[in-house]
Amino acid sequence: MGSFTPNAVGVYDMAGNVWQWCADWYDNQYYQQSPRKNPTGPDTGTARVLRGGSWYYTYPRYLRVTYRFGSDPGSRFGFYGFRCMRLSPGQ
Repeated sequence: MGSFTPNAVGVYDMAGNVWQWCADWYDNQYYQQSPRKNPTGPDTGTARVLRGGSWYYTYPRYLRVTYRFGSDPGSRFGFYGFRCMRLSPGQ
């Protein structure tokens, strides 16, 4: 961790470790019509969003933080995970 420079908001290593679970429900068509800033996903669904790629899938298109796909929330794999973050005081 921390082997690359941080992104514009100071967060390190956003892609390529494990697919990151998001709280959003997944809809394959949602992102074509969603707001560009902070799309939250549909209100309901059967699959949750995963993003950011993993060590298991090394195709460059999958390693982009903006790449998303859906999976059953009960799915468990060694290349699925989550990111813990701590905001700076005052944020």
